This record gives sequence, C-alpha cells and structure tokens, in this order.
Amino acid sequence: MGLNIYTDKDANPALLKGKKVAVIGYGSQGHAHAQNLRDSGVEVCVGLRKTSPSREKAKAAGLDVRETAEAAAWADIVMMLVPDEMGSEIYEAEVKPGLKKGDSLAFGHGFNFHFKKIVPAADVNVFMVAPKGPGHLVRSEYAGGRGVPCLIAIGQDPTGNTKDVALAYASAIGGGRAAVIETTFREETETDLFGEQSVLCGGLTELIRAGYETLVEAGYSPEMAYFECLHEVKLIVDLIYEGGIANMRYSISNTAEYGDMTRGKRIIGPEARAAMKEILKEIQTGKFADEWMTEHRCGSPHFRELRKEGEHHPIETVGAKLRGLMPWMKSSRLVDKSKN
Repeated sequence: MGLNIYTDKDANPALLKGKKVAVIGYGSQGHAHAQNLRDSGVEVCVGLRKTSPSREKAKAAGLDVRETAEAAAWADIVMMLVPDEMGSEIYEAEVKPGLKKGDSLAFGHGFNFHFKKIVPAADVNVFMVAPKGPGHLVRSEYAGGRGVPCLIAIGQDPTGNTKDVALAYASAIGGGRAAVIETTFREETETDLFGEQSVLCGGLTELIRAGYETLVEAGYSPEMAYFECLHEVKLIVDLIYEGGIANMRYSISNTAEYGDMTRGKRIIGPEARAAMKEILKEIQTGKFADEWMTEHRCGSPHFRELRKEGEHHPIETVGAKLRGLMPWMKSSRLVDKSKN
C-alpha cells in the first residue's frame, strides 16, 4: 500500500491564521520549529522552565519565551519537542492543565503517545509532524528556501480537521517544499527506534569502533584506522544518500565494489540479522520504552556511564587531532552548541 504524499499546494496556511502555537522545548527540533513557524507568519511562543539554559538562546533569536504552563494555556496548538524521557512528567504537571476542548497536542516523535506515556483527553486533537532530519538541518534548509521532508500522523481527531492542521503546520516549517508523507504513530515510532538502534546510530557506531579497534590491535596506526573506518564513512554515505546503494557502487573502484559484495554479508550475517529481529521485538512490545523510562526515573546512571565511556574512546582523541588539520570542516558545521 502506497503512502499519501503532499506538498505545499495541498496545505492550507489559513488554518494557522489566528492560531497560537506553543513550542515546548528549545533543543535540536524546538529551535527549528519555533523559528520556522515565526518566519512563516505564525504566532508562536517557546515554553521553557525558568531554570532552562535554553531560555537565553530562544530570546537571542527574538522569540517570545514563557514558562511552560503559561505557554500551554495560552496556545491553541501545543507542540511537544522535549526529550522523550521527560515528556510525560512535563505533560502531566505543566501542559495537561492548560489544554482545552478542541485544542491540539502535537508531537515531533510518536514515542510518548504510541506507548501511552502521554494519554490526552478524548476532546483534544492529536497529531505528529516529524521532520526526517535533525533540527539544525530543518532550520538551515528553511533559511535557504528549501525544506526537509516531514512525516505526519493523526492520533485523535475530535474536530474533524486535524489532518489539515497537521499539513498546514508541516508546510509552515518547510516540509511542504519537499514532501509531507502520511504515516501512523505506530509506524513512525517503531521504525524510527529500530533504525536508530540497529543501523543509523547503534549499528553504525559499533561497526566504526570495531573496525578501528581491529586495525589498531593489528598494529596499524590509529590515524590510518580513523581515516579508513570513520572519516571516509561520510564519502560513502553521501553517495548512498545522493542516489542509493547502486550509485555508491557505481562510484567506487571495482576492487572496493567486489570486496563490498563478497565480504559485507560476513560482517552483517545471520547473527546480526537475528539481533535486529530481537531488537525490533523489544521495540514493538514496549520493552525498550519501559527500560528507557525506568533508566530516566532512576537518574540515568547506566546512560551516563555509557556516554562517558563513549566520549573517552581513543577514536575520539585521534579524531579531534585529525579534524584540527582540516579547518574547512568548521565552516559548514550543522551543530553550533552556542546557538542550538
């Protein structure tokens, strides 16, 4: 079954006229949604706690900043762009009291709604607008007159026009300039988590580190191991991103292509594929969601330990030194921690 795909011509911007939008959170996605909405002529404020370090960043960007509870009560559409693990407590304490019949509760990711960590009242519209790219790209593409494709999904529709409002919102942050693809909360949440854990983040970072460690343990220099197992990943991924795996294989040497097709399945073999199926099952049953929420409630000790271990891996030290020899990389950074 094909997915419904929309563009700006299918959206009705008038549906956001006279509507007030509160963006809760000002992280990667929050800063992009808030600034893009404002630049599209939408009345928007950012909801943050008094102690949030992001308050000054949002004010510096010229945005109206309010405390979370005040922002939620003020708005007709409340977009939740806070970390998944904090969503339910922020919702219960600061957002839920301000939601009125006919208001819309929106999400940038389906985690909390799909796994019922947040359960809105039946008279509240619920939709999702999820850009398929980090917020820094959502903002830079919009500023350049382009857009990042967005997913939309409808969770509750008591007013009967929630899909149209979701389309208008996606268009206002630039998604309609590329494509707005309709999905479901379940499909977005489960495929997103699976992709992150098994391929894009978990799978890729462990593959990179395992390759680096294999070369260094065999006596090769850390610098050469870094270049071959981390630095050149971008070259390959850019080719795949541009035109698929076939495009990458067309562009590399015959030697590399033959090695790819004869050796790749020895790395990602039956054991890895079985692990992927197990990971998917843990996501589908809610086991991972419960594990992550429990970790958060306990103060995230294991998470902090893993993060510290990753930051101190030798590949990070070698990489920092080598990136210092490539100053041009700084001129096109997507992430600037002083601004977003």
